[in-house]
Amino acid sequence: MAKTKDDKNEVAVEEKLRALFELQNIHSKIDKIRTVRGELPLEVKDLEDTVTGIETRIGKLNDELKAIEDSITEKKNLMKDAAALIKKYETQQKKVRNNREYDSITKEIEYQNLETQLAEKRIKEAKLAITAKKETIEKSEEDLKEKNSVLKAKKKELDEIIEETQKEEEGLLKKSKAAESVIEERLLNAYKRVRSNAKNGLGVVAVQRDACGGCFNKIPPQRQLDIRTHKKIIVCEHCGRILVDPAIAGVEKEKVKA
Repeated sequence: MAKTKDDKNEVAVEEKLRALFELQNIHSKIDKIRTVRGELPLEVKDLEDTVTGIETRIGKLNDELKAIEDSITEKKNLMKDAAALIKKYETQQKKVRNNREYDSITKEIEYQNLETQLAEKRIKEAKLAITAKKETIEKSEEDLKEKNSVLKAKKKELDEIIEETQKEEEGLLKKSKAAESVIEERLLNAYKRVRSNAKNGLGVVAVQRDACGGCFNKIPPQRQLDIRTHKKIIVCEHCGRILVDPAIAGVEKEKVKA
């Protein structure tokens, strides 16, 4: 006897549910592997960002230190020029012909002396700034050394965990892609959306004791009947998870074990 349209639709829906539940099982295993890694990837990323930040800060401090040292050189050259001018003006002062020329040269000498005093003051301030910068750089370099040491240990720990689980995860990711390829895009997107919003990563759950296996809210008898008949995709009214009956879940569990 030929199958009716409803029979074919029922089989199609059941196949979709089985495919979705199988995909969920694969994703749950991947989640478990990534949980084993814990917060390590985030810790490593944060430490890498911190190290980069410290290196940038040290670079900036060294640039500022170089600028201060250059300013000292500039001030010392200014003092040399001022000393040369003072000597020149003092020679000229001995050859003046009137008080007006004498007073003018005297003011120039006073000005150069003030420039020298100001330069000396700026050099003294710059030397204090250099000492402070060097102390900050030293502390930053110690901090960088410590952070690099912690980062190295964390990376080693993460690499060891990845090495232990990478092969298994790669295999599961291949299975995941294969499972996704047989699920229509609209349904797959709906599953991914629900899964991404669920704390435990479950987008497809079995009915357990007349309740949703995800949020544990009771399911009305009529909806339970609809779930058991596999005629359409049923979602939980409370959490939005896709619901499958225990029979499908049991079959898939046996498949995964096998």
